[in-house]
Amino acid sequence: MCCIPKLMRISSISTLMKISMDEHFVQQALALASQAFAANEVPIGCVIAHNGEIIGAGFNLRNTKKNTLYHAEIIAIDRASEVLGDWRLEDCTLYVTVEPCPMCAGAILQARIPRLVYGAANPKAGAVGSVVNLLNNPAFNHQVQVVSGIMEAECAGLMTEFFKKFRKNNDHISL
Repeated sequence: MCCIPKLMRISSISTLMKISMDEHFVQQALALASQAFAANEVPIGCVIAHNGEIIGAGFNLRNTKKNTLYHAEIIAIDRASEVLGDWRLEDCTLYVTVEPCPMCAGAILQARIPRLVYGAANPKAGAVGSVVNLLNNPAFNHQVQVVSGIMEAECAGLMTEFFKKFRKNNDHISL
């Protein structure tokens, strides 16, 4: 029987708790993405957690609002800033179903969010590694810890289902 150092066990439990917490919050974001889907919006949902509680949430509304700025992340950042009464979201984690675009990655940097967790990659517009990586560019004064692939199949599956539906109906919607 091998002895595992106590410190390593605590670290492993801590890691498991963080993964479980990440999955919990990505599930919340996925529920919001489903609301976007139902509203005929690109199904991306986002929540921002602070001390284990959701303080900001949103889903894409750019077609509904006829405004480019209504991405899930931007809406969630705006609401979290209102709750905390500060533009700096330094003790928060942003959870989103799909890798952020350049606009949203820029907002994450500007809000000083230290940690991002996302589900599915965005090979056409992802700004966290798929196309470009804005969040860990040493030229910027802030970098973000990134965790990817949490509930990836579920997040990607919702996107695939959405775009199949709209291709079938010949509607024009894009990321």
